[in-house]
Amino acid sequence: MTTLRDLTCERWAAHNPDLDTSPMRVVAQIKRLSALLDLAVESLYATADLTSAEVGLLVPLRFADESLTAIRLAEHLDMTRAGVGKTLAKLERRGLISRERNPGDRRSALLRLTPEGIRLIDEVFPRELEAHGRLFTGLGDGRARVLDALELLARTMESGLEAVSTR
Repeated sequence: MTTLRDLTCERWAAHNPDLDTSPMRVVAQIKRLSALLDLAVESLYATADLTSAEVGLLVPLRFADESLTAIRLAEHLDMTRAGVGKTLAKLERRGLISRERNPGDRRSALLRLTPEGIRLIDEVFPRELEAHGRLFTGLGDGRARVLDALELLARTMESGLEAVSTR
């Protein structure tokens, strides 16, 4: 069955035969996978009145060995500082995180989950893992190979990003 993605790639290739459209197929699949992951947890997040970005910040804060700063969290999650700051402000207004003065650096604050933040992420995240796990049941023993391929893809893209950034 030909998808709209396939048709789009074919038509771009036909329109410009010298253009390498193979990256379109890779990017289209990555975006498709991301959308499927989001769809799997959309109702769960809505019930908890959370967004994917908010859960993405709450999860690493739950068991962080040391207090994290917004900058360190942004680097860890490959997010922009502005995006992390905006999301943290919403979480703080909702009483899910607190910011405490960083004794080692007056310019930054240490982030901690509040008891309500802990309660909420302890309720939501295991259910998210279950939902995502159901998506992967068809992989069976191939799960490790898929993970290896995804890790290779991530490393390759990181290297490619460095090359693109230096141009």
